[in-house]
Amino acid sequence: MMITLGPYASFIVMSYAAAALVVMILIGWVMLDYRSQTARLRELDRSGVTRRSGRSATDRS
Repeated sequence: MMITLGPYASFIVMSYAAAALVVMILIGWVMLDYRSQTARLRELDRSGVTRRSGRSATDRS
């Protein structure tokens, strides 16, 4: 079964390609930011910085 996209095939294919590219860039950006934030948290932990509230993130009041 062959799908025909008609006279707008190039526009449709390029739109999907552009959307996929944007999604991939966003995924990469999130991955890099995660690494950066994890490194920063490790650095803060090593320097002895603690939470001001003194509670863990899972505590509920």
